[in-house]
Amino acid sequence: MKIKLAIIFGILIWIFTYILTEIFTPIFAFSLPDINILVPAIVIVVTGFFAILYIRNINENEVIEGLAVGMIFVIIDIILDYIFFLNPNASTLMFSDYTLHFFSMIILTLLITTFVGYLAQMTIDLK
Repeated sequence: MKIKLAIIFGILIWIFTYILTEIFTPIFAFSLPDINILVPAIVIVVTGFFAILYIRNINENEVIEGLAVGMIFVIIDIILDYIFFLNPNASTLMFSDYTLHFFSMIILTLLITTFVGYLAQMTIDLK
């Protein structure tokens, strides 16, 4: 396992999720004020991108590696969320319903990284 790369990607996932949430919140909050699908959708795209970048350099045990890197991504997200919560002026869409963010981040991250690891171990023969 490339722990340093996993930590860097975990931090980048959190940063990109926060930045994209801040960018797209005015657009979607005006159009869909009662639906909070923005943060999980951004988590899916960003985590999928970085999971592919991480898993593509792994040649064996991709499913286990995907699950392990998913756990690291979740731990990094929890740590950075806790650090960000220490700021009393933090009121963003990402933290407005923290229980939804917390559980969706855990479930989505572990599913995405494990699934990317599963897909990486498959041999596909296109004719």
